[in-house]
Amino acid sequence: MERAAEVELARQLLEGKPEAFDRFVDHFRSKIFNYSRLMCGHHEDAEEVAQETLLKVFENFGQLRDPEHVRAWVFRIAKNACLIKRRKSIFAPQQEISLDELMPARGTSGDPMRIEIADWSSIPEDEVLRSELQRVMETAIAEMPEIYRSVMLLRDVEELSTEETAQVLDVNTDAVKTRLHRARLIARKRLDGYLGASSQAVEKN
Repeated sequence: MERAAEVELARQLLEGKPEAFDRFVDHFRSKIFNYSRLMCGHHEDAEEVAQETLLKVFENFGQLRDPEHVRAWVFRIAKNACLIKRRKSIFAPQQEISLDELMPARGTSGDPMRIEIADWSSIPEDEVLRSELQRVMETAIAEMPEIYRSVMLLRDVEELSTEETAQVLDVNTDAVKTRLHRARLIARKRLDGYLGASSQAVEKN
């Protein structure tokens, strides 16, 4: 339903219906902000990127060729705005955590790399945990190398298709699939550490 509503809003804007403007902004502003916050790494930068993105969206809305892909089109603009902001920002990290630091280590016997996943069933499903789990996930995403972070945000958070994500990032679909797989491994390892610790705490109590 959400994607259908976006497409309808895009069609209304292309038809010149001004009443769709505020609804379009309300719908996309938080999405662009959350994406930019995790990509840019700082609240102030994300606010500026969100404003710049929405401005460019409406300046160039006539260039939207297919309302069905309005979400991908908006996030392509957001991606470019975020890249420009990161180059100029005083908050840009000096060095990002590398993939090697986050991937599981190979066993001493030469066994293939694998990740042991904690048992989720013993974790209580309360609001505090969900909030904490979301924080851990956002931290994991924010600390990923940028090529993995961008794919995970677009595919798993914004739910763009593989093809749409490839268009936003100017890569082929195989690259999207490979990067998404590695991004999920990174996030999974971080979540495993958190859930494993939580399980032990539950057992002690």
